Amino acid sequence: MDLAIPDALVTGHEHLIAGLNLPDPDDRHVLAAAIRCNASVIVTFNEKDFPADVLAAFGIDCQHPDVFTEYLFDLDQAAVVAAAQRQRRQLKNPPIDVDRYLDILLRQGLVQTSKSLATYRLVL
Repeated sequence: MDLAIPDALVTGHEHLIAGLNLPDPDDRHVLAAAIRCNASVIVTFNEKDFPADVLAAFGIDCQHPDVFTEYLFDLDQAAVVAAAQRQRRQLKNPPIDVDRYLDILLRQGLVQTSKSLATYRLVL
């Protein structure tokens, strides 16, 4: 993560953890980090452990990765396609062909993302 997004590491959030209440206490650090860096959204497959009413108090939404990616796709298709190209190229052991890559996304629950990227199959 540090190599892909050098400024993604959040620090100084630890003191917030104890005062947060989530269904899974082990997720409190995620919310604390989001609060600390003024994030507007937490992107996770684990939406049930980040209730909207709790997050709303901090101005934060929770989104499934498929919803988030589609939002990004609407904003800048070229950037999302380029990111998918880079990701697929990094899968080297074994190399993953485009159809398998799209299938992996689909099986991970990224249904709309897989569908949208499929229209760019020739450049992925």
